[in-house]
Amino acid sequence: MTQRIEDYALIGDLQTAALVGRDGSLDWLCLPRFDSAACFAALLGDEENGHWRIAPESSATCASRSYRGDSLVLESVWETRSGRVKVTDFMPQRDNAPDVVRIVEGLSGEVEMRSTLRLRFDYGNVVPWMRRSDGLRVAVAGPDAVWLRDVPSSDRVKVKTWGQQYSTRSSFAVREGEKVAFILTWHPSHEPRPALIDPYEALEHSLEDWALWAAKCTYDGPYREAVLRSLITLKALTYAPTGGIVAAPTTSLPEQIGGVRNWDYRYCWLRDSTLTLGALLAAGYLDEAAHWRDWLLRAVAGDPADLKIMYGLGGERRLPETELPWLAGYEGSAPVRIGNDAAEQLQLDVYGEVIDSLYVARGSGLVAKPHAWNLQLSLLGFLETMWREPDEGLWEVRGPRRHFVHSKVMSWVAADRAVRTLEADPSLPGDAARWRAMRDEVHREVCEKGYDPERNTFTQSYGSRELDAATLLIPMVGFLPPDDPRVVGTVEAVRSELARDGSFVRRYSADETGDGHRVDGLPGGEGTFLVCSFWLADALLMTGRVKEARDLFEKLLALRNDVGLLAEEYDPVAGRLLGNFPQAFSHIGLVGTALALAREDAVAPEGAG
Repeated sequence: MTQRIEDYALIGDLQTAALVGRDGSLDWLCLPRFDSAACFAALLGDEENGHWRIAPESSATCASRSYRGDSLVLESVWETRSGRVKVTDFMPQRDNAPDVVRIVEGLSGEVEMRSTLRLRFDYGNVVPWMRRSDGLRVAVAGPDAVWLRDVPSSDRVKVKTWGQQYSTRSSFAVREGEKVAFILTWHPSHEPRPALIDPYEALEHSLEDWALWAAKCTYDGPYREAVLRSLITLKALTYAPTGGIVAAPTTSLPEQIGGVRNWDYRYCWLRDSTLTLGALLAAGYLDEAAHWRDWLLRAVAGDPADLKIMYGLGGERRLPETELPWLAGYEGSAPVRIGNDAAEQLQLDVYGEVIDSLYVARGSGLVAKPHAWNLQLSLLGFLETMWREPDEGLWEVRGPRRHFVHSKVMSWVAADRAVRTLEADPSLPGDAARWRAMRDEVHREVCEKGYDPERNTFTQSYGSRELDAATLLIPMVGFLPPDDPRVVGTVEAVRSELARDGSFVRRYSADETGDGHRVDGLPGGEGTFLVCSFWLADALLMTGRVKEARDLFEKLLALRNDVGLLAEEYDPVAGRLLGNFPQAFSHIGLVGTALALAREDAVAPEGAG
């Protein structure tokens, strides 16, 4: 049976990541990078598309699971009639080759265990040839080679391994204190086998690495556990060689069960840049913030007219979208897509997000990059004329281009941050008067054309009646003060029309057109968007409704799964997570709201609001 999205936990090595279900099955893993082809793709198909399950042979339940301390080392405890057993799953930070380590440890009694490994390269499409070599087993197909070995803790533990129905199976029994480690190692098939790691030493090193990293967190408020787990998740979604942060480690987990809104999120979005940078800086992670800033500078360098909304892990620009017909999709949600054609869209808001990110970086004390300001001037020069044009907007709609209010507001942000930078450092080249004029013109037009005076709310686009949760960001970016009646009205309208039970917020109105499609050019609907719900909490906080903001935040915290992870969306009717998982944007929203509440607590007496 397909597991729910929230039944999965994440492990990773800062270059790729895997999802492990409550049933002990590793159902998603791309090697060697986040955006490589998956060798386990059961998540989007079935067991024949690749998975690796380690669990008791008898009927048993996973009694509990958790990360060990502040790490990405997952521990799952199983209870059977004959005893208890723990499985520890992790991926050590690699020196060269990626490894998946799974350690089985007897806790009490004696438990018979079974490992079933089905390797399927190319997203579940290619069955490799498995053979013995040097006392180990190696699976090879085309460019991929994967080695499997087991390391018992003593001679008393006997592991029997055999091939069956294009899978590799192992059986063994563990008593209290006995252990068996399984190590899966990938490398290019034309290269020699990598050096073997000691799984037990690798475990200790991984725990030490994560403990040292977690100790850098400067947030010590009432939501520290949730904030730190979100920061660990963001770290896990970071591609260490470049500093890029993927939106999620998965593709095609649906925004509606059975629907077609299934996208590949294994890339780095510019829309996340300011919020990501702000969260990292506020929590004390200056190195990570600097690496993300440097990735951003490399990625966007070049012709400003060619600025993309997303890039590959190393700043790649070509992310062609294609479908994989041999995968049925998660719970039948087809098509399964790899690549993302939205990379070719025009989204004017990204210019503001890039310039705002570099403004935040400059003001935070990060070491300045000499070329960063010239890059911003180039982006502003392009935006000076292009801001008047329609675009596809923040949410990457696949319908006609429109004059999205959020895109215009972020154009205002670009000009505003340029003015502020020149005011702070008049020695920099640039024309402050020119950017002030642009800033004023954008502001005037948005307030005239993007605001509905009858309903006292900003709308999604000029002349429309549809609402957009992105307008909640208007006070956060400084476009209008929080106490402006138009801001208060917008918050109320979004909460009334886009939020279910006043809490779970949809991204935008999605009324059907005559052909059964939505205004975004796609059929069907989607769940509520979690980062938008965090934005609502932020807006409530900024408009003085502190208790409502805190209550909403705690309601959102309750949506995390048992190991503290959030997906992109939530279905409040079915009570389940939807969309790619875990989602960086959701965790960034969580951190941002927690930090905002902490700032409020620091200036207001307890119980205020």
